[in-house]
Amino acid sequence: MSTSLFERLGGTEGISTIVDDTVENHMNNPNINARFLPYKDQPEQMNLVKKNTVDFFSAGSGGPVIYSGRDMVTAHKGMNISPAEYMHTIDDIFMALDKNGIDENTKKDVLYILWSLKNMIISQ
Repeated sequence: MSTSLFERLGGTEGISTIVDDTVENHMNNPNINARFLPYKDQPEQMNLVKKNTVDFFSAGSGGPVIYSGRDMVTAHKGMNISPAEYMHTIDDIFMALDKNGIDENTKKDVLYILWSLKNMIISQ
């Protein structure tokens, strides 16, 4: 039996670390940090964004988690995220995956998921 993506990402703990590292990357990325820096003054909102992201990826990767956040279109409505911004976001996620020692096949699976979400996020 093959190992689930959830397990390959380190379960809830591993995904939480990857999300924390990704958010840190976003904060330091001048191409997209304007969307994330306001959360520095809103720690409760930032924690909610992180929790929803962890739950979303945990549930979507085969984990025993139920995602109760908004759907992707609703969550990104009015943000008008450009294709370039989305690619910068993916780059930041991959830097976090690399930092956490995630193997190439697992990264391909993550990329597949991220690519499948793009039309629900870009230009909403």
